Amino acid sequence: MPRDYKKEYKEYHSKPKQKKRRAERNKSRKEMEKKGKVKKGDGKDVDHKNKNTKQNGSNLRVRSKSANRADNRGKGGRPKKK
Repeated sequence: MPRDYKKEYKEYHSKPKQKKRRAERNKSRKEMEKKGKVKKGDGKDVDHKNKNTKQNGSNLRVRSKSANRADNRGKGGRPKKK
């Protein structure tokens, strides 16, 4: 069965709490861009070391997409392939 993006947006991404969290993540990315640590299209993610998107500053680091997303897999994401 294909993924229902409209339903996903309606039930999750459009919620005020999720919008606020997304805005916080975008703010962190913009902060790192201003510091010159990342740029658009560089294949890097801005990672929150303790997974708290409200804490910025020393809680931020730049990671490759693969390393960051592998770390986040155990938090309810899809399981690793064996």
